[in-house]
Amino acid sequence: MDSRTSEIRLSHMSPLARLPVFIALAGKRCIIAGGGRPAAWKAELLAAAGARVDVFAAAPTEDMRALAADQSAGAVIVHERHWLPADLSGAAIAVAECTNEAEAAQFAAAARGAGVPVNVIDRPAYCDFAFGAIVNRSPLIIGISTDGAAPVFAQAIRAKIETLIPNGFARWAEAARGWRPRVQALALSFRGRRNFWERFTDRAIAAPDMAPTAAEFAALLAPTRTAEAGSIVLVGAGPGDPQLLTLRAVRMLQSADAILFDESVSAEILDFARREAKKMLVGKTGHADSSESTADALMLALAKAGRRVVRLKGGDLTNGADAEIAAACRQAGITIEIVPGVTAPPAASRSENASETGQRDLARAQA
Repeated sequence: MDSRTSEIRLSHMSPLARLPVFIALAGKRCIIAGGGRPAAWKAELLAAAGARVDVFAAAPTEDMRALAADQSAGAVIVHERHWLPADLSGAAIAVAECTNEAEAAQFAAAARGAGVPVNVIDRPAYCDFAFGAIVNRSPLIIGISTDGAAPVFAQAIRAKIETLIPNGFARWAEAARGWRPRVQALALSFRGRRNFWERFTDRAIAAPDMAPTAAEFAALLAPTRTAEAGSIVLVGAGPGDPQLLTLRAVRMLQSADAILFDESVSAEILDFARREAKKMLVGKTGHADSSESTADALMLALAKAGRRVVRLKGGDLTNGADAEIAAACRQAGITIEIVPGVTAPPAASRSENASETGQRDLARAQA
């Protein structure tokens, strides 16, 4: 077979137990039925999102009363009576704390009859949506769900993520919200806009506790004017295990406009790429002789058109075989970077050593 170049569609996303969505509730009316501590927590959560929360509870707890009295907590209004079907009309979402199955079924049916998404606390069979564990760096918000299977596990993951996400990211996310219209108004190309936000991200990660200023915006924007040209990055995929990709390789995949890859590269590695990127299979198929000329010509054409191109190959890229394309890029004035992969033999050796160690441990256990 001859060498070929073809754009491919990767496998579809794996099934999701829940679709993670973020609902805008500012100024909208939400319903809470029940006045216990679980209901109070849900009311506080909805109020924090800017909702007007109407709570219907014949005997609200002190927690619920205190929440309603605290003006800083948001608009929580307690109605000391049981809910009625008419109360659900026009609500954005409805949440209930029910003591038995019959009450849960009645509330869920009334909410769905009114066209209102419903959540019955701790009764997933009656829930149209679920509340997950939250890492709050608003407007940066991370939600975690186990589909109700293991709430304690979700909380443990939340605690782990909390340690990884600096509090200062909230300021950077707020700055991004304010700066985005200004960036869009500059009529930059897609590459120019993405280049700005990549530098923004690098700066936020490097200085999370710094408060972004107008001067910082100008400093981040300055290089964008000269960053419209395309580029090529040669990336080594290593021995094929996606867990052995370097951080630099992952970042290159996530920022690429086009990815040219060999058949030796697994779909799991390509999953690191952003979904909008073109992914093209290039090079040999079968056992016929072919060269890199077709792939090289395509890389150069895409880069000259302003694309950020990643050429993804198995192995470590340390054999100097890409000197020809590097020379062509320099001649064309195109930036080229090489990101080596993990060397395959040591990785294989580690696997073999681990296998040998496991066999020795098993032999000792059986002795």
